[in-house]
Amino acid sequence: MLSEEYFKRCLKVAPGGVHSPVRAFQAVGGTPVFFKEAKGAYLTSVEGDKYLDFCQSFGPLILGHRDDEVQAEVMRMIDTMWTSGTCESYSLELAEWITEHVPFVEKLRFVSSGTEAVMSALRVARAATGRDKIVKFEGCYHGHVDSLLVKAGSGLASGGSAASSAGVAKSTAEQTLVTPLDDIEAYIQVLDKNKNDIAAVILEPLPANFGLLEQKEEFLQAVVAEAKKRDILIIFDEVISGFRTALGGMAQRLCLTPDLVTYGKVIGGGFPVGCYGGKKEYMDLVAPMGPVYQAGTLSANPVGMVAGLTTLKKAKHENIWPKFHERTAKFQKEFNSWSTDQGYDMRLKTYGSLFWFAEHAGTIRTTDQISPKHGERFKHFFKSLLGQKLYLAPNGFEIGFMGNAHTPEIMDEALEKFKKATVAVNESKI
Repeated sequence: MLSEEYFKRCLKVAPGGVHSPVRAFQAVGGTPVFFKEAKGAYLTSVEGDKYLDFCQSFGPLILGHRDDEVQAEVMRMIDTMWTSGTCESYSLELAEWITEHVPFVEKLRFVSSGTEAVMSALRVARAATGRDKIVKFEGCYHGHVDSLLVKAGSGLASGGSAASSAGVAKSTAEQTLVTPLDDIEAYIQVLDKNKNDIAAVILEPLPANFGLLEQKEEFLQAVVAEAKKRDILIIFDEVISGFRTALGGMAQRLCLTPDLVTYGKVIGGGFPVGCYGGKKEYMDLVAPMGPVYQAGTLSANPVGMVAGLTTLKKAKHENIWPKFHERTAKFQKEFNSWSTDQGYDMRLKTYGSLFWFAEHAGTIRTTDQISPKHGERFKHFFKSLLGQKLYLAPNGFEIGFMGNAHTPEIMDEALEKFKKATVAVNESKI
């Protein structure tokens, strides 16, 4: 197979043969499939096989691979400007669109990844408050920022290691305070014990990188309220949920206003784009206006700017969010009804266009509610789907993404494949 040949070559030139850990298939075993082409809801492998894709590059492709309108604008920009290191109008247009449609984002700064966005937002929070410590929640992932690689997300969960990374200085990790999800009392205790040292609380309002851990609205409201009582800044990490769960992301869905927010994925339309933004009083601390330094050679890359703006405009024009919610809810109802009738424990968890399979009848809100057999059973689930030419992220703790390209007919096809995979899991008797 060509994929096996490519992987052997990659092992010689890249750590583990990959440029992002999950792609290595380490959690599921076997050799990664290499792909050469993508369009709509499908990927085409180097062997020429067509796969129905629910990884969708881990979330950016809300319209599917190479949407025709987005591609037209991207190709126009390729013929106009790649990168310049100067001021240009393309980032202005995207920034104006975002600030117009998300009222609490008064100013923003584009970067090239979600990790950069989080790193920069933390720096702003520390400068604004004069404090050093950050509170995060167990199981939430905020990129590979040194201080936040503590009890983080799926990439660390699948490796069998403690939820932290080698190479992070102890003094850096000690600046991060970790508290459980869905436990407001534990959270308040952390705030009270460290009330004079905490710069910010950062959270995914929809934790979606260690499974789909939907939180109670009253818990999230209390998290925000308790921080504000103590003049601690609230940072929403909406790199996954931003512009996907709603036009205004989870902040809109929850009617909550963070002080700072980080975005990525969807706002780049398939290109490496991230941003951090929020209230003017905090964003004006960023250089060249203020003392918080942050820079990037390829920040606000013109190709990513037009891809993101075209994606967002089309999503708003077609009002895709109610359609997503309806389509995913139907999929969930049909699968879960079938699984229950068959006497299986497998259930589909959904939120908008996000979904995740787990063996738990109710809502999973914390990582300790996930079955200890989940990772091992997912291997059989994944391999069955791969054999049926359906691609999920090769990690049982990653979520799946449905997009505009996943038509009702495609979802019906996927439903049958997921049923077959569930039968395979149960026949494995793990």
